[in-house]
Amino acid sequence: QVQLVESGGGLVQAGGSLTLSCAASRSIFSLNAMGWYRQAPGKQRELVAGFTSFRSTNYADSVKGRFTISRDNAKNTVYLQMNSLKPEDTAVYYCNGGRVLGTGYWGQGTQVTVSS
Repeated sequence: QVQLVESGGGLVQAGGSLTLSCAASRSIFSLNAMGWYRQAPGKQRELVAGFTSFRSTNYADSVKGRFTISRDNAKNTVYLQMNSLKPEDTAVYYCNGGRVLGTGYWGQGTQVTVSS
């Protein structure tokens, strides 16, 4: 079992930046796929950014060029650097880790609110 705990969410003005962190309770080296999803009110959960393998990444078109995912295996942590935030980025952001993106373990979520 792996517990994933997100942090770093909050309220920010449009154009601002936030960095989300996802700390795992044990080594994430064996978790081939790790990523960030988000869910806005009334919408389905969607992939924001993820490692599809150890080095390959995948980003939603809506965040390309603004968000960057990174991982530090030594610290068992995955990060999501979010720049140039927009009101439409407002959502609960979830960390995910498993063999394939969207499967395996989930964090409890952290709220990101972007004001216009």
